[in-house]
Amino acid sequence: MKPTQPTNLSRREVLASGAGGLMGGILLSGATHGAETPSTVDVYRALGVKPIINAAGSITTLGGSIMPPEVLAAWNAAAQSFVPLIELQDRVGERIAKLLGVEAALVTTGAAGGILVGTAAVLTYRDHSMVSRLPLPPEMGLEVIRQKSHRECYDNLVTACGVKLVDVETREDLELAINSRTAMMYSYNVYEEAGRIKRDEWVAVARKHGIPTLLDAAADVPPVDALWKYNRMGFDLVIVSGGKGLRGPQSAGLLLGRKDLIEAAKLNTSPRCGNIGRGLKVSKEEMVAMCAAVEHFLKLDHDAEWREWERRIAVISDAIKDIPTVSTKLIVPPIANHVPHLLILWDEARLKITREQLKQRLADGDTPIATARVHGTGDEGFLISVFMLQPGEERTVAQRIRELLGRSG
Repeated sequence: MKPTQPTNLSRREVLASGAGGLMGGILLSGATHGAETPSTVDVYRALGVKPIINAAGSITTLGGSIMPPEVLAAWNAAAQSFVPLIELQDRVGERIAKLLGVEAALVTTGAAGGILVGTAAVLTYRDHSMVSRLPLPPEMGLEVIRQKSHRECYDNLVTACGVKLVDVETREDLELAINSRTAMMYSYNVYEEAGRIKRDEWVAVARKHGIPTLLDAAADVPPVDALWKYNRMGFDLVIVSGGKGLRGPQSAGLLLGRKDLIEAAKLNTSPRCGNIGRGLKVSKEEMVAMCAAVEHFLKLDHDAEWREWERRIAVISDAIKDIPTVSTKLIVPPIANHVPHLLILWDEARLKITREQLKQRLADGDTPIATARVHGTGDEGFLISVFMLQPGEERTVAQRIRELLGRSG
């Protein structure tokens, strides 16, 4: 039987039949009202989700960051053609490595994906036949050493490969823990100050024993030199989030380091099959957009960016400085989220509002404002992050905080 040819349907008929679906209806509606691109259509509200003002920072659960126009343009351009993904993976990695002055690079599924494929690379780079055997059986007894102060929820991505984590606290502990079963030494850069073994000593021990090192530096960009300095310090593999300070796709990240380990990481991830990372698919759009994000970030005037963040802080601080008992100060976390933040302090009894109440009332507004405490900022006062605010949003944040703190003051 000859298939029925589709007839030309009007917009009204499409919407009435439901054939366009929710998103299709939104886009059709936007086009009817003169919207030039889908980016101007409020797709979130159509789905029943309120967009927020992000005064919390580049946090995964809030969407990471917003890609700049150059990165979005690269994404859209990449979506227009088919391409051999393995070749693209190689070329993008080579381009990023050259830009950063590191030996090799791989675009991963976020920093978390980088932990998994980085660990897998260390376990298989000497013998590629091991790729199909991950996760390793417990009886193999391979171990990864970390400092006790470096425990995190992402540790599961290491143990998923079939290794055991061994905790140490001192240099002596470390030397005693190293044995023929030690496959890797793993650390989180954000906990550098908490650990008793500092980076240079950690790397020195690893090199002495010929043990590969993997460093998670997910949220540690900016500063810009964090993209290469840890590799130059001696870490064999370094992980950076693509969707935080770099403002690339939220689902992307970078694995940077030794060429032999990066080549092994490729064997352990998509689009290749029969490996532990087959589900960690990085699309052609994400690869190209991540490359564009690195290029864009390197070209930024980082001093001007810093001054802009300080200006936003001044707008908020100036708006509330005359409220009784309120004081403010600028703080910069030492490692992760290393950008200016505003700390607001007040007498809770006098103003009759606690930090928890302020946080909730900001979140409950008609335009929700999200706030959070980030690592390295202590527990004093109320923290406002400004580097993920969009142009003009600092005035909205200032006005809302003034309203809430000033009611009693």
